[in-house]
Amino acid sequence: MEQDANLHFVGNVLLILAAGLAAGVVCRRLGVSLMIGYMIVGAVIGRGGLGLVGYESHAQEVVAASGALLLLFSIGNEFSLDELMRHGWSMVIAGGVQMTLSAVPVAIVGWLFGLPWQAALLVGAAASLSSTVLVYRGLVELGQVEAPAGRRAVGVLLFQDIALVPLVLLTPLLSGDGPPPGLDDFASLGFKSLLFLVSFLVMRRLLRLWAIQLIAELRSLELICLFAVTMLGGACVAADYLDLPPALGALAAGAAFSGTRLSVQIESILLPFRETFTAVFFVTLGGLLRPAVFLDEPLLMTLGLAGMVLVKGAAAAVALRLVGLSWPSAAGMGIGLAQLGEFAFLLLLEGLRGGVIGETDYNRTLFIALGTLVATPVLLRFGMRFVSAEEGRHRPKSLELAAAEAATEDRVLIVGAGPIGRDVAAFLETSGWRVGLADLSPVNLHPFAQQGFDTTVGDARELKTLQQAGIAHMRLAIICLPNDDITAQVTAAVRAANPRCAVIARVRYLLNIAAARKAGAVHVVSEESEAARAILASVRRVVDAV
Repeated sequence: MEQDANLHFVGNVLLILAAGLAAGVVCRRLGVSLMIGYMIVGAVIGRGGLGLVGYESHAQEVVAASGALLLLFSIGNEFSLDELMRHGWSMVIAGGVQMTLSAVPVAIVGWLFGLPWQAALLVGAAASLSSTVLVYRGLVELGQVEAPAGRRAVGVLLFQDIALVPLVLLTPLLSGDGPPPGLDDFASLGFKSLLFLVSFLVMRRLLRLWAIQLIAELRSLELICLFAVTMLGGACVAADYLDLPPALGALAAGAAFSGTRLSVQIESILLPFRETFTAVFFVTLGGLLRPAVFLDEPLLMTLGLAGMVLVKGAAAAVALRLVGLSWPSAAGMGIGLAQLGEFAFLLLLEGLRGGVIGETDYNRTLFIALGTLVATPVLLRFGMRFVSAEEGRHRPKSLELAAAEAATEDRVLIVGAGPIGRDVAAFLETSGWRVGLADLSPVNLHPFAQQGFDTTVGDARELKTLQQAGIAHMRLAIICLPNDDITAQVTAAVRAANPRCAVIARVRYLLNIAAARKAGAVHVVSEESEAARAILASVRRVVDAV
């Protein structure tokens, strides 16, 4: 019996992965977000569609939840905690305003349409939550996560994730069943949250002072992978033990690694696992959709879906405008936040179990929530058209500030990830330098990314590529390109982007040494001269031996 259950679980997961693969191929061909394909194909093969896959398996829920936790871990790993703390006030203001302006209108409309006031409040609270996973993934695909508008949107999402904790605690109060939470419960929640925060700060400090350096020196991909997964699992278990959402643990674990020398390496190692589990998560999420709910009440569901997007988009626009975005940019990014998030399902499920909301109203709200999620990639792309170029583009720090922050660290950028660049990078990395590489080919850079190097794909003659590679932080740049004309152009671009960065250039011919020096190289190595020296040395050895 147990063997049959295991085979059924494996078959379900394989079918989900195969369906996700097929949907992903189609979406790539059409140039649309993979997440749309995942959720649509999930609806097709789920119980509300063809009924090919059931979602009752606890093991399957664990696999799907693992995808969400890995994504949240990546969000924490890529998001700068220091910058978040600098702009914490804007996160609180924008998040609080967005949640309030979303929850109140939805609760009032729900009550006017016949929901009990308790259920209306629950639906309003659920409507105030957006999808951290979906929006962040969409911003990454659009290259906007580092932009001012993108960072403010992520701040709103993180505030919502934190606010989920007291919302879940308040759900029993609405049900009227059992004792409502009192001051002791809120005091306990505050103490546990404070304990989790202190533990996170202590662990982050220990990681940076001792553990990360130890693991990095061992130079083992296997140990780095085990270390990251252990930290992720431990943080989730600790959060759950303190009656906090495991998602907060995943975010905290990622933030602990953010900005360290292992952050890029961890992201590269976990990428295949994250993408596989993510596919299961989104296909499973789409499988919850019940098209029959729409067919029974098409007008009500259409109005509910459109109204939800309108209310949430407007609330997010007002909130983002209050923290500095222009009205067009705030409205555009607000459209991207106009969905109900994954945590809204948790809140609604708690309400269903507690008798706060009936099954019919639960299914209606669930359909609207999933409808907004499916529409999110399209809405996000549409909204980004209204974001101004200045607020939708990552502004690097000033050269003076970057130089001050990097004053205690030796950093070098190697342009060209061929055989010469590879050997130079290996030598400098073992000598204590922090090495970054830039190349036009992602294939050339992939093995470096897996080993923990900072890598940037792009043309180093362009300022944007150099800024992404962190040129403002570099003390030294080494140009290892086979084309002498391009070498001179890259040298000039590096010197223009960071006059303090010394440049060593490689050229093939003696004739081009002058051009490289004129472009700004402090030292030029010619293949012709080096080859001549090597040949003469070999001649001397042979002659002396004879």
